[in-house]
Amino acid sequence: MEVPLPLPRLSSSFLPVPPPPPPRPPPPGSPGHRSPCGHRRREQGRVGGSGGSVAARSSFRSLVLKVYPFPITITAFQVAIGTVLVLLMWSTNLYKRPKLSSSQLVAILPLAIFHTLGNLFTNMSLGKVAVSFTHTIKAMEPFFTVILSALFLGELPNISVLASLVPIVGGVVLASFTEASFNWAGFWSAMASNLTNQSRNVISKKFMVKKEESLDNINLFSIITIMSFFLSAPLALFMEGINFTPSYGYSAGLNLKEIYVRSLLAALCFHAYQQISYMILARVSPVTHSVGNCVKRVVVIVASVLFFRIPVSPINCLGTGLALAGVFLYSRAKSARTNSA
Repeated sequence: MEVPLPLPRLSSSFLPVPPPPPPRPPPPGSPGHRSPCGHRRREQGRVGGSGGSVAARSSFRSLVLKVYPFPITITAFQVAIGTVLVLLMWSTNLYKRPKLSSSQLVAILPLAIFHTLGNLFTNMSLGKVAVSFTHTIKAMEPFFTVILSALFLGELPNISVLASLVPIVGGVVLASFTEASFNWAGFWSAMASNLTNQSRNVISKKFMVKKEESLDNINLFSIITIMSFFLSAPLALFMEGINFTPSYGYSAGLNLKEIYVRSLLAALCFHAYQQISYMILARVSPVTHSVGNCVKRVVVIVASVLFFRIPVSPINCLGTGLALAGVFLYSRAKSARTNSA
């Protein structure tokens, strides 16, 4: 009787290895856990940072413009500091410099023009009226966004969106009639700033959809900043002359050190605010961006009233609150329309 030979034992290296189990998601609260609300919180953090930077920027600019009434020169100085920061970023390889074609430069030029005019009109308004009143007027941004989005993007508002604009406009009108520092130059400058800034935001959003991958929102804003400097510097020299030298400051009895430091801080805050603004704009719609701007205005208005100790009447507070309440209703109406779509 034959005894069967035992089968050779296979080495473990020849046995099929079962696939590893899928990695388990990290538990909530751990460093690697990504909450579904994480993106929203990041955007809220950017809006909060934007609000802080614009509050500081507006305060410093207003202090400078009250004693140094040259808004075009201040505008050129702000974008000059931004241009230096952009060139440092590219030269030190902190961010890759984009390769632009002539057609791209032509497409970006209108954005740079709107950017320059928007900041110039804001500076003109801050030099004429109180900071809180300028930003109360600028709470009408959604009104201009609706019109411009319909013209350039084909986004038509519904009835609820249009109805939410009524308290915004009414609140601004009520605050205007009761504002102690009101004058027409400051009012129309802030309104012109609304128009030009929202034109820039809407056209920027349209450009971001069509742009190449090499030109992201950071490089787009960098190119706009450099173009804005070359647009505003000759205008400042032609319209206001050379009035930033030490000899001029001493002859006018100005505290040059204080003006230089505040102007530099305002320029740095201005560049940080604009950069954060473009980072948000690349991720949301122009309407949502304008709503975030209006929420930011609450921070600016409250901070300026406390910082400058601006006297406000109850009717003025009512008008400002009515305008900001309209902004809230506007955001709810846009959110409901987006969810239904």
